Amino acid sequence: MICYPDEERVKRAFNDDEPMLALISFDGKITVISPVDEAMEHHILLMKAGFKDKDIDSFFRIVLDRSGADWTFVCPPDYKNISIKDRRIEAFYKDGFAVISDFLHSIGYLVGINIPKRYRRHFNVVFGE
Repeated sequence: MICYPDEERVKRAFNDDEPMLALISFDGKITVISPVDEAMEHHILLMKAGFKDKDIDSFFRIVLDRSGADWTFVCPPDYKNISIKDRRIEAFYKDGFAVISDFLHSIGYLVGINIPKRYRRHFNVVFGE
């Protein structure tokens, strides 16, 4: 886990239940986490952690605190090289819930995962909501 700006600040933010930004690689092996006030948005956090801006499409993105985790549900057009849009979004959804849940459990957060309404456009088409 990469903590920005450092591990001490991230621990303090957890203890104070500050909102946090987290980027979790699709395979769950890399996580970048920061208090929201330190990075402001996921793209900025990614670059501050030493990644390239284009790497954003290799991470699940969440905002979390002790009340829950909001998932920025944006499925890359090349996710797992699945060409059929409905299947690609279904795979992204399934994989995301598994990887994000594992991450949340690993940091001791037993909270729900919410997909905010503004990110449900493609999700709703696939799942008929």
